[in-house]
Amino acid sequence: MSSSRSLTVAGVALLLAWCVAAPALASDDTWISTKIRIALMTTDGAGRNAVKVDTEHGKVTLHGTVDSQAVKDKAEATAREVGGVTDVRNLLQVVKQSSQESVKAADKDVKDAVEKALKADASLEGIKLKSVEDGFVFLDGSTTSLTHELRAIETAYAVPGVRQVASGIETKEK
Repeated sequence: MSSSRSLTVAGVALLLAWCVAAPALASDDTWISTKIRIALMTTDGAGRNAVKVDTEHGKVTLHGTVDSQAVKDKAEATAREVGGVTDVRNLLQVVKQSSQESVKAADKDVKDAVEKALKADASLEGIKLKSVEDGFVFLDGSTTSLTHELRAIETAYAVPGVRQVASGIETKEK
């Protein structure tokens, strides 16, 4: 009876430990995915919005379409540099895009539109536009989460005329 009781107690302890650790693992995976998305969006030639990221127990899967093998390789290298990544599975498909010219806009118009877009989202308070030069946007400020930093970068990319976004945003994750 004593050995079966010990096994039961050990089983309950293992189950309890798993229940406590599982949310932390999911949280780590979310953190890794968010850091990779930020890195992809702020690294020139790494795929930006075209690359989707899934993470499970530190193993990352990249999927979506990119327009060259060089972008596919850069996306993988960028993902591998993020802390906590144990493996990268690169399922990106190289698909030649039609050669459309990117939207050209005056830096002042881009600046005004990015500032307006950032102000429209209350969760992005504390993040500001530092500069715009030839469609290159530099964001600055601070926020409490990586999710808000990513949202700010995505918001800037949504503005016509933005060619690239760099982030100097300080994240004070709680």
